[in-house]
Amino acid sequence: MLKVKDLEVYYGLIKAVKKINFEVKKGQIVSLIGSNGAGKTSTLQAIVNDVKRTGNLVYDGYDISKERTHKIIQKGIALVPEGRRVFVNLTIEENLRMGAFNNDDKFEELKEKMYRMFSRLDQKRHDLAGTMSGGEQQMLAIARALMSSPKLLMLDEPSLGLAPKIIGELFEVIKTLRDEGITILLVEQNAYAALEVSDYAYVLENGEIALEDISSNLINSDEIRKKYLGA
Repeated sequence: MLKVKDLEVYYGLIKAVKKINFEVKKGQIVSLIGSNGAGKTSTLQAIVNDVKRTGNLVYDGYDISKERTHKIIQKGIALVPEGRRVFVNLTIEENLRMGAFNNDDKFEELKEKMYRMFSRLDQKRHDLAGTMSGGEQQMLAIARALMSSPKLLMLDEPSLGLAPKIIGELFEVIKTLRDEGITILLVEQNAYAALEVSDYAYVLENGEIALEDISSNLINSDEIRKKYLGA
């Protein structure tokens, strides 16, 4: 689904990501884990060409290395950014409509699907997004991204600042999306939760890939347990 080769990301003279190579296979959840400042968010932003970067990116058979952001999104990639960034002065339903700007003819059908998937949103569909809890806003941010019918959904720190119960619900939704055929690239500081749901994972350190393996191997690795799982 996605192949990334020799990706580098720059902020002025600072190189945040240093010639990394990775791939995301169709139908999988692939996680990028690592500490703050490792380059995880920069990597997601680079895929949608939202930062200064070099390298070769091929998505679903298309070379998107030089494509502009809106063209990349139109090809079927959606990014749920860190911090949710919902439109707080719009209702839940209006936020969903914003997510369907390239998919307006399917708005009603997709909207009802989101309400079935996220029952918390259905109950408050006419409430302003700014009145919702952090967990509800995260659900809305994911639902808004899904309104574009993406083939590849990228999630940046979806569990950040959420209560354990909500995190559990959120990761159940992520697994359901994978089971429905959506490929997911997950950036997550909660390494244990990420490894539990993902098929494959890459560990980023200082802008470089330090380790990669199937998630079940990483979750049982002494090195990973000591460094990222607090064990």
